[in-house]
Amino acid sequence: MSDAMRGAVRFWSGLLCLAILSGCAMVEIRSISASEYINHKRGDILTSGALSASADETLQMAGLEAKNCGSLAQACIDVLTNLSGIPDEKRLATLAELWLLQAMNLPTPVKGVENPKVNAWLQTARYAYGYLFYTQRSPSQRAFEDRQTQVLDYYNYAVQEATTALFHAYATDDPEPLKRTDEMTYGGWRIVTDLSGIRLPGGQVRPKELIPASSLSFSGVRSVYRRDGFGAELVAVVDDGPLSSGDDTNEPFSEMPSPTLTVVFKFHAETLDELLKTRTVYIDVYDPYRKQSILLRSLRVPLAANFTAGYGLWLARSGFATQSLRTLLGREDGFEHPHIYMMQPYDPDRRIIVMLHGLGSSPEAWVNLANEIMGDETLRRNYQIWQVYYPTNLPLAYNQAYIRRAILETLHHFDPDGMARASQDMVLIGHSMGGVLARLLSSSSGEGLWEGWAQDNAMDPEQQAQLEARAAQLFRFDPMPGVERVIFLASPHRGTSMARNTLVRWLSGLIRLPLNMLESVGGALKGKSGGNAGAGKTDALEGKRPLKLPTSIDNLDVGDPFVLRTADLPIGEGIRYHSVIGQKDMSVPLEASDDGVVPYWSAYLEGAESQKVIQSGHSVQETPEAILEIRRILHEDVENEVQRRARSFPAQDPAVAPALPPVPPRAATPASAGAANPSPAVDARP
Repeated sequence: MSDAMRGAVRFWSGLLCLAILSGCAMVEIRSISASEYINHKRGDILTSGALSASADETLQMAGLEAKNCGSLAQACIDVLTNLSGIPDEKRLATLAELWLLQAMNLPTPVKGVENPKVNAWLQTARYAYGYLFYTQRSPSQRAFEDRQTQVLDYYNYAVQEATTALFHAYATDDPEPLKRTDEMTYGGWRIVTDLSGIRLPGGQVRPKELIPASSLSFSGVRSVYRRDGFGAELVAVVDDGPLSSGDDTNEPFSEMPSPTLTVVFKFHAETLDELLKTRTVYIDVYDPYRKQSILLRSLRVPLAANFTAGYGLWLARSGFATQSLRTLLGREDGFEHPHIYMMQPYDPDRRIIVMLHGLGSSPEAWVNLANEIMGDETLRRNYQIWQVYYPTNLPLAYNQAYIRRAILETLHHFDPDGMARASQDMVLIGHSMGGVLARLLSSSSGEGLWEGWAQDNAMDPEQQAQLEARAAQLFRFDPMPGVERVIFLASPHRGTSMARNTLVRWLSGLIRLPLNMLESVGGALKGKSGGNAGAGKTDALEGKRPLKLPTSIDNLDVGDPFVLRTADLPIGEGIRYHSVIGQKDMSVPLEASDDGVVPYWSAYLEGAESQKVIQSGHSVQETPEAILEIRRILHEDVENEVQRRARSFPAQDPAVAPALPPVPPRAATPASAGAANPSPAVDARP
C-alpha cells in the first residue's frame, strides 16, 4: 500500500471514529408531496386511523413510541399522565387523542352491560376541554393552529359518541317525560343533564332515536349546511314511521319530527388540577336555531349546528312520494285536508315563509330551496318555513279555503293576539298549482266567483241558499291577513292546454273526490231527479245542466270557468309579488314560449315587482338560478323590513343603531270594490 493510500485510510478512519465518539445522528433530507404535507399537518386518529404527528412528537418527548401505543394505549396514557416536564398544551392534546384511540379500540359491550367506552369518551372530552380552556393560551390565540382544530374534533366526536351511548343505555318505553334537569351515575361518573334549551316537537316527552348528524349521507340534497363550532350535532327522532297528513290529530299543523340538537359537555373546575380530578360532567342540550353561541369559561364560542340532517332524514322517511300519488287519485292511505309542517319549533320572532307545492307533489318538491334558505345565516335568523301539504285532487276553491283556514288556525294557536313578528309580513311561495293557490290566498274574489258558479250550475233560490250556507267561503274571500309578499314559480294563472292532453284527461278520469267533500257540497244540491252527489254530479233541476264538482286537473284547463274568472282577480293592496318563469327552449320568442307545461302568457302577471325567466322545464323551483333569485328577493325583503322598522321606530341618538322592537300588528288588507310535478327522491343511508 502506498503512502497516499495509507494516508487516505487513516483520514477516513479518523472521521468515522470522531462521528462515533460524538454520538451525533446523521441527518438526511428529502422532498415530500403535497398530500404528505397535508397528512403530516392534519392527519390524526380520526382522519387516517393513526396518531397525529403532534402526538408522535409528544410521545417521543416522553420516551414512548407511537406505534406501540396502538395496542398499549392505556399504558401510554398512564406514562404521559404522570410525567412532568412536558408543556400542558402538548400533554393534554395528546392525552385526548390517546383516550380517543382507547375508546375506538374497546369492544362494544353486550346489551345490558355497562359500556366501558363511555368512560373513554368522557376522558377524551375532559382532556380536550382542558386543552381548550385551562392552558396558558386562549382558543383565540390558537385560532389558526391545526392542533386546536384537531382537539376540537376529538371533543365533538367524543361528546357525540358518549351522548348516543348514554341514550341507548337509558332508552326506555317509559311514558314519563324527560326531566328538564336530571342526575344519574354511570361508569363512576356523575352526569347532570339540562334539557331546558330544547322542546321536542308536538309535545313529545322523549325521542325514539338519537342519530349523529355526521353518520347520515343524503342523495337528492345538493348541499349540507352546517355551522362549525363547539358541540355534537345530533338528530332527535320523535316519529319512527311514514308520516300522515295529520288528519287524526286535533291540530292542522305539526312540527318536523326530526329536529337537530347540539349537545355540549361542560366540566366545572377552577384549576387544571381540579379539572383532571373531577368525575362530574354537565350535559347541556341546545336548539341551534335559537342559540348561535354559548359562554364557556367566560369565553364566547360558536355553537356547532347541522341544518340539513334533520330535514333530509324527515323527507327520506316521510313516504310523501307514494302518499301524494295515492291522494291525487283519491285512493286509500291518502289524506283529505291540508296540513302544515313546521320546519322548526314555532319562533315568534321569525317571519314565516309558507311553501305550496304543485299538482301530485308534496313537501319533497322544496327539498333544495328549503335547505338553501335554512343554510343561509341571514335568512335563517329572519325566517321560519311552513310547508303546506295538501290533497292535490281537490278543486282549487276548496283547497284555497281550507289552506287559508289551516294557516290562520295555526297562527292563532301560537299567537292568539296576533302581536308576534311571526304573524306579520308572511311570504308565500307557490310552484305550479301551488302558485295559483298562493294568488287566491292573496287576492279578492268580489261577488263574481260565487255568482258565476251559481249561474253555471242553474241553481234555484232554495238550492243556492243551501249551498251558500255550506260553501260560500269557497268562492268569497279577501287577501289573507298578514301576507306581505308572494313568489310565483311556473304558475299557470290562466290555465294550461296540457290539461287537455289525452293522457292527462285519462288521469283526471281516475281521480276520486273525497266523499265528505261531495256530501258537503253536492248533498245540498240534490234536485227532483235525486242525483247522487257521491258520484261527483247531480241534476240540480230536471232539464237543467247537471252540477259538476271539478277536480284539480279540471281547474287547470285553459277553458275552465273557475280559471277564467280568477285569472284577473286583484292582488291585495300593498302585497308585493314576483314571478319566476321557466323557458324550455330559449330559441323560441318569449311570448310564445313555455316550460313544457305552462305557457309564458299564463305564468306572466302584470304588476310584478320582478320577473325572472330561467332556461328550465316545469320544475323550475329546483334550479340553482331560481333558488338564487328567491334568496335575492328574501334578502332584499329583510333589508326592506329593517329600513321600514327603523323608520317606524327611529333611534333617539342617530349615531346608535336602534334595537328593533316587535312589529305592531298590521290591519287586515281590505277587500277591493300545474301540471304534475315530479318530486326528487331523497334517500338517507346511515
